[in-house]
Amino acid sequence: MYSKLAEDLDGLPALLDAAREQAGELLAGVADRPVAVPPGTPEPAELPEDGVGARAALAEFARRWAPGFAASAGPRYLGFVTGGATPAAVAGDWLTAAADQNPVSSLDSSASDLERETVGWLAELFGLGPEFSGAFVSGATMSNVVGLAIGREWLGERLGVTVADAGVAALGPVEVLSGSPHSSALKAMSVLGLGRSALRPVTVRPGREAVDVEALERELAELGGRPAIVIANAGTVNTVDFDDLRAIAALKQKYPFWLHVDAAFGGFAALSPEYARLVDGLELADSVCVDLHKWLNVPYDSAIQFSRRLDLQVRVFQNSAAYLGHPGVNPDFVHRTPESSRRLRALAAWCTLAAYGRAGHREIVERCVAHARDLGDRLAGTPRWRLLAPVRLNVVCFTLAEDPTQERIDSVVRAVAAGGETFVTPTVYAGVPALRAAFSNWRTGRADVDRIFAALVTGSGAA
Repeated sequence: MYSKLAEDLDGLPALLDAAREQAGELLAGVADRPVAVPPGTPEPAELPEDGVGARAALAEFARRWAPGFAASAGPRYLGFVTGGATPAAVAGDWLTAAADQNPVSSLDSSASDLERETVGWLAELFGLGPEFSGAFVSGATMSNVVGLAIGREWLGERLGVTVADAGVAALGPVEVLSGSPHSSALKAMSVLGLGRSALRPVTVRPGREAVDVEALERELAELGGRPAIVIANAGTVNTVDFDDLRAIAALKQKYPFWLHVDAAFGGFAALSPEYARLVDGLELADSVCVDLHKWLNVPYDSAIQFSRRLDLQVRVFQNSAAYLGHPGVNPDFVHRTPESSRRLRALAAWCTLAAYGRAGHREIVERCVAHARDLGDRLAGTPRWRLLAPVRLNVVCFTLAEDPTQERIDSVVRAVAAGGETFVTPTVYAGVPALRAAFSNWRTGRADVDRIFAALVTGSGAA
């Protein structure tokens, strides 16, 4: 065995203690470190010939790289709907690396059984019945890929072709209808061979991002009975707007379409009795996307996809190799998603659900919404800012009260990031350059909202 490997193996307990200490320092200081770090390019280092051993590698990481990492796991990071990681989720993720299980097969481990249990817990959390199967994937983009791939196979079933065998060209022209689809849905369409141009944009309600259901029905009627895919949104990225899922699902009685719901973070409204009405009808979808490294507060990368048609899912993703076994009635995960090998993402989710339960995660959701509304009220009460939409859930969409040009908005983004107190992302809503602040971190408290608001006021001076 290579000498450095042998040394590290002999000293593994001490090495893990050193990693624990370093990780503890990172987490202990996450609330006080700069929330965002200005981009820079460190001097590249040459690939070492002999290596320095794990302890020295940890020290080198702490010196060269750790200072440039954003405090994205902290309470004032409001970009990209980025959650942190609860203590139980961090512990679970460490165990995931230590156990190093590949859960895609049930032939050699109980890891896939743990994932099945976690999928069941999550389905219950989001109000989805036993008719839904699910599997862990890397993020909302891959969850949308899987859901739309199953929808693509359903189109083939309706048209009498097996797309998994014949290819997407056998479908002919495909129509994908949506009001305000996330960019990841378009990316999924490209990956799946449907093409971005297959999107048929549907009119949204006045002043909203939610689809006009009557307009959707007119578009479906124009297809003359040809099957289609409808992407409904449960929480749009700019204003967390929700399509009327129950009304859309009711259209399936008259028109043939696969209903895929992108509930990447909006699906978490189901946890709160006060906000669950926003996702009423989610259980009527054919496939559902939920991103767990957002509001479940588990480490990257982790998302889940749900579907009613496990048979079609297996038809698309089955891995036909003798050593992997036949899919059978309860197929292994190797037959359910694009990945044939992956880490046990479910363990971190299992740990945080076991540790804090439905009540703990409901409290995180409701507290984040309260903070978002608090910030929205503060911004609306100043002459410097104006809200572009009501704060429906956990995202505040706002802009400068006067002359909100893209140049001025970009200046604010840079100034706020440079201040180190918080981080918000730019966007454009209804043609207006704007900012969005997304609350999804389990640590965020009222004192953080005070600091966030002060940083935005200061940053607006750069415009």
